[in-house]
Amino acid sequence: MTTKKFDVSGMSCAACAAHVENAVGKLDGVKNVRVSLLTNSMLVDFDEKKQRISSIEKAVANGGYTARLRERENRYADKPNVVAAEYNSLRKRWQVSLCLLIPLLYVSMGGMLGLPLPTFLHGNIHAMTFALTQLTLTIPIAVVNKKYFTSGFNMLWKKQPNMDSLIAIGASAAILYGLYAIYKMGYAPEQHDPMTVGAFSHDLYFESGATILTLITLGKFLEAGSKRKTSDAITKLTGLAPKTTTVIRNNETIVIPVEEVAVGDLVVVKAGQRIPVDGIVETGQASIDESALTGESMPVFKQKGDSVLSASISKSGYVVVKASKVGLDTTLSQIIGLVEEAAASKAPVSKLADSISRIFVPVVIGIATVSMTVWLLLGYPFDFSLSIAIAVLVISCPCALGLATPVAIMVGTGKGAENGILVKSAEALEKAHAVDTVVLDKTGTLTTGKPQVTDVVVFRHETSSSELLGIAASLEKLSEHPLANAIVDRASAENVATGAVQNFETIPGKGIKGTIEDIVYLAGNEALMRQHHIAQGTAVEKQLGLFAGQGKTPLLIADEGELLGVIAVADVLKEDAKAAVDALRKMGMEVVMLTGDNATTAKAIQKELQLTNVIADVLPQDKDAEVSRLQQSGKQVAMIGDGINDAPALTRADVGIAIGAGTDIAIEAADIVLIKNDLLDAITCFRLSRAVMKNIKQNLFWAFFYNVTGVPLAAGVFYGLLGWKLSPMFAAAAMSLSSVTVVANALRLRHFKYSQITESVTGVMTKRKQKMKQKMKQKTMKVNGMSCVHCALRVEEALNVIDGVEANVNLVKNEVIISLSKPVSDDKLKQTVEDAGYTAVSIS
Repeated sequence: MTTKKFDVSGMSCAACAAHVENAVGKLDGVKNVRVSLLTNSMLVDFDEKKQRISSIEKAVANGGYTARLRERENRYADKPNVVAAEYNSLRKRWQVSLCLLIPLLYVSMGGMLGLPLPTFLHGNIHAMTFALTQLTLTIPIAVVNKKYFTSGFNMLWKKQPNMDSLIAIGASAAILYGLYAIYKMGYAPEQHDPMTVGAFSHDLYFESGATILTLITLGKFLEAGSKRKTSDAITKLTGLAPKTTTVIRNNETIVIPVEEVAVGDLVVVKAGQRIPVDGIVETGQASIDESALTGESMPVFKQKGDSVLSASISKSGYVVVKASKVGLDTTLSQIIGLVEEAAASKAPVSKLADSISRIFVPVVIGIATVSMTVWLLLGYPFDFSLSIAIAVLVISCPCALGLATPVAIMVGTGKGAENGILVKSAEALEKAHAVDTVVLDKTGTLTTGKPQVTDVVVFRHETSSSELLGIAASLEKLSEHPLANAIVDRASAENVATGAVQNFETIPGKGIKGTIEDIVYLAGNEALMRQHHIAQGTAVEKQLGLFAGQGKTPLLIADEGELLGVIAVADVLKEDAKAAVDALRKMGMEVVMLTGDNATTAKAIQKELQLTNVIADVLPQDKDAEVSRLQQSGKQVAMIGDGINDAPALTRADVGIAIGAGTDIAIEAADIVLIKNDLLDAITCFRLSRAVMKNIKQNLFWAFFYNVTGVPLAAGVFYGLLGWKLSPMFAAAAMSLSSVTVVANALRLRHFKYSQITESVTGVMTKRKQKMKQKMKQKTMKVNGMSCVHCALRVEEALNVIDGVEANVNLVKNEVIISLSKPVSDDKLKQTVEDAGYTAVSIS
């Protein structure tokens, strides 16, 4: 079994995609077919022993479309953007159509509205000029939109009608009737029949056909815009790979195009450069930022023997990498492939209008033919019978059906944009209302994505927290380590002075070293402390274990003889993360957290957010597989993420939602973007989607109501009994009215208030706060005398012995946060601290 990708052209709607899938799916040896309208592509799983590529291409061609095998290619090479070309073509067609439609509507309807018209267009004597002017304006509109006619009638001939068939029949019926009227008007003067001339001059329906073509082209143009945004995601992914790279061959350093790198080549990577291949470090050391691929927020130290991934960035250092995977086999290329495959495997939304068109079109044609035949057999004139048939075809025009969904979607997306929600596809907004499972990325989505200092713990009595922070900041301001900025920023925020550093030295993989005022200081991990024989007691190990359990990274500070303290850094939760997760659960959704971070960090976040389903240490393909697994179990999945590594999962999910502050790749790959970087907007999005879907159902009801009630009237069912006959003019008016009704109903969404959308969220947050207040009362105690972690542990242990007390010491502020689940007097709390050997200053 093999999988091949084909480019497919000629598809215009979901029915087309279904026809292609059916045509190929019937072939012997074909196991699975996935057609994507977004990328105009098809993935086919088939047995090469039973089926040939040429047979697959022929099956598509027999269905009225064109398929071409996409050869194995360099994904990084610049290629023609087919989607962008389609977008530009539709824009030009829309502009030309609109420019001609405006004067056409003025000429055809201006007189009825009392608008001034040139003399040569007035009265029966100028009836032919009046008609030919409209025909002249209509023909270019029909020509520029000829694709509807060629595709629609071709599919009708193959007995596979689609939306193009409806458009072609409706527009052709109006235009042909107009031509018929012109001939009648030309013949009438010879018969001295001015009444016929006057009647038919008002029975020209060129504007109806032109309006149909123009409005549908507008909808196609907007759809192509969404498709173009989707293709941009893949374009930006390919931009992650460098165009050239430096390799060592025959003891010479040369620069070559990245596609010429072969397995086994030695690739040189300097600070600031992207790694072009997957490989193993041969020589050198570097701090590598792999966040684009793994989601790990902290750069990883790499040395000889360590593996590196393509598209990673060397933050500092110099390495020579031996290439093990190149071209299409690299991690980056595999991610691009996953995005493309996920886009192709997404089942196109089965638009109700497209589904019904398979039955609706032949039924309408049948009704029109039968009606005309019956009236002819009853002895009525040909023009009477023809007007009946034309009225049936015009009133059953697909304009209302075509507008029912996109107009509501457009108004809904506009309303979403007002509230910080960018919806990039109609499909996403339609699917969002049915989501029952939300998958959340950790870094940058639930957390800020930027390391911050969370704790400053002093171990030596003589050193204050400010002094410890000052020493660390003095050293770190010269460092290239990713934690350095967090420490320097914290020192700056607290106005802590830093000193001049002499003899600064970076110790790869362990930390840094420098001399401040003739004292040598160390800042780094436990390995650095062991290397310099700095002792760590039980209390220190306990504190480090506590930090590890909370997912924090510790930076140990020491002089040459003693450990001074530790500064903890972590990627902290966003303020709205807990409220958003609670709100999602309140809406009945299952919440899953996926992260490339280690299990310890993930567990700390899980505990804080009270999540039940968390998966850590996952690579991009694992996230994609997890989303796929949830979908296979019957879930409607929304993925919320912000990193490049989230792109495959964002595309695979039923609805991909990107945080606005995330990477361009995630934003382009997603269906919905939270512009304000506010997770609560995801709740707004889901509720807005439900409102839009309700509006769409109402629109479809009105669209079908006009067709179902209008067709019998147009067919003359009531003519014999009540004398009611619907002329093509009133049929066109009814068609227009149905469209106006649909648009007017959709515009009601503009009054959808943000406060109404977020009311449940506000309620959840309020109830949560009230519940916390009822359950546990908090007090803050100022304590003097605490100077190190031993003091903090002693105070905490003393207070936690009291029933109903949970104490946490903040050495930076010299205070204790006391949570009470039972009433405890302030005097008892103070006395407990005093008995431990410290001074309780105040309680608030």
